[in-house]
Amino acid sequence: MLVTRDFCFSLVFYFIVHLTGCGSDSWFYSAAARKAHKAGSTSFVPNCLHYAASKRLAHRKPTFYIGAASMPDRHGYISLSCSNTYETQMIDAADVTILEINPNYPRTFGDVNLHISQIDHLILADYEVPTLPDVPPSEKDRVIGGLIAPYINDGDCLQLGIGGMPNALAEALMDKKDLGIHTEMLTTNMMKLAKAGVVTGRNKQTHRGKVVCTFILGSRELYEFADDNPSVAVMAGSYVNDPYVIGQNDNMVSINATIEVDLTGQCASESLGSVQFSGTGGQADTATGAQNSKNGRSFICLYSTAMVKNPLTGEREEKSKIVPQLMPGAAVSLSRNEVDYVVTEYGVAWLRGTSIRERVELLIGIAHPQFRDELRQKAIDLGIISQP
Repeated sequence: MLVTRDFCFSLVFYFIVHLTGCGSDSWFYSAAARKAHKAGSTSFVPNCLHYAASKRLAHRKPTFYIGAASMPDRHGYISLSCSNTYETQMIDAADVTILEINPNYPRTFGDVNLHISQIDHLILADYEVPTLPDVPPSEKDRVIGGLIAPYINDGDCLQLGIGGMPNALAEALMDKKDLGIHTEMLTTNMMKLAKAGVVTGRNKQTHRGKVVCTFILGSRELYEFADDNPSVAVMAGSYVNDPYVIGQNDNMVSINATIEVDLTGQCASESLGSVQFSGTGGQADTATGAQNSKNGRSFICLYSTAMVKNPLTGEREEKSKIVPQLMPGAAVSLSRNEVDYVVTEYGVAWLRGTSIRERVELLIGIAHPQFRDELRQKAIDLGIISQP
């Protein structure tokens, strides 16, 4: 049934709010979700992305699924367009599916195509696809990107995160050849690598020649690139982010960011102490998946320091992001058992297979120089290592 957008959404939200009594929970916190959390109207759902939908469905079955899609083609098929992170799993489980069909949304391929007979209600919409501005790389980002680039070889298959560091790395890879993409998020800078001929995917073991992702977010140019492009495959997050699937591609390289790392290698990437900031997302999936790969590598990146407000003085002061212990209550997004390379602007520490004593020295070696002596003494005081 095709209805107007205003009528349909007023009806749907009446049912959701007044009849189901459901609150809104989130798999990944953005600025809006953090604000909603403070107001008590949302709560975080801990997850690794490839399990997120199935584990949530084990807890609660959705009544409604509401999402966006491309316009139907001449055969009556629509595309879920920019994302299949959880979408098809939720559509299959929901009692009622409502999709906005929008001529501005790119028609993509992969496993995102549904016949309109599978949809309960279609709403004709005409707004621009939300864009994500590129974060200009900082000087530190470019240093970190320059440190990682030599570890990436022609023919490697990449997963890149979002932000200044991955953008800087993408810039540093413009001289590489025949890279592949198997990534959670397809970004504008990955698109630039593909348009420049750097990404061909011809050496991939799975989906050869395809740019594989589970969602697309970036510039209008990125959406235009993905539109009707058979080389872009948008596939279910339960598949794309499965560490076993990721490991099927040889020479898989995963690059992600973190908030802080302790001296044993634990990575807190989603919370500031006990306060949820973002989410695990695919970090654990892609880091372990890359290490399942033949000749695979996983990189966790962070600046060596951050400016933090002193709760006693109110003044901002520089603190090390390589720490003896994580902040109280911090969520461990990547365990010390799964960490591989850690990178700051001061160097690269390879932790795979190392002892705690070795890790302490390697991580201190890439910490800001002004904190190195203090970190070593703290490691001794806390019993992480013994007095030499």
